[in-house]
Amino acid sequence: MEVSSVNRDGELEFKEDMGGENVEELERDELFERVAEECNEHHNALQSLIRKMQEEGLEVQTARNADHYGALVHHLSLIRNKRCLMAYVYNRAEIIRDLAWKVGLLHELPCEIKEKFSDSEEQYFKDHSKSLKMYMSQLSLDVNVDMVPPKDPYIKVRVLEDLGSGIILSDKSANFASHSMHFLKRTDAEQYIARGLMEELIS
Repeated sequence: MEVSSVNRDGELEFKEDMGGENVEELERDELFERVAEECNEHHNALQSLIRKMQEEGLEVQTARNADHYGALVHHLSLIRNKRCLMAYVYNRAEIIRDLAWKVGLLHELPCEIKEKFSDSEEQYFKDHSKSLKMYMSQLSLDVNVDMVPPKDPYIKVRVLEDLGSGIILSDKSANFASHSMHFLKRTDAEQYIARGLMEELIS
């Protein structure tokens, strides 16, 4: 197995036949562990070739025999795999931080999103959201709203999913039945719009 690249969604891509296994069906954690194991194999092979050259009295930096080029291949493969793993982790962290701002800062993430997180990613999301909430609480400022000042503090929205009754907003309580329309403060509605539970009606 060889790491090919990291795609736009922060997923590791692989090439080469893996004994009939479907890469897409493998868990991300398993793929990550297998690449880490491959890194260890390249490292051990590299160290073994270096020791062999030293035992033969060859200068590792200047010798140009088969062992030198074999060690170079293992070294470059090791560096490539490590870079791909680091890019993967960085991209996934960016996606999680972006979700915290767009969807889950004030509420739990939908199950269909959470199930795509590893345990460490889910904990990272919780810690990041907690830090943002603490920051907003200390400043008494909601930094999760639109940075561009709206023309009108109120907007008209349609409820896309039944949210039930007795939901308390900043200035009233309401019954958000499916397909019902409301005139709400933008700051109250944005959290539901971001989660796909409401849509803004623009006249």
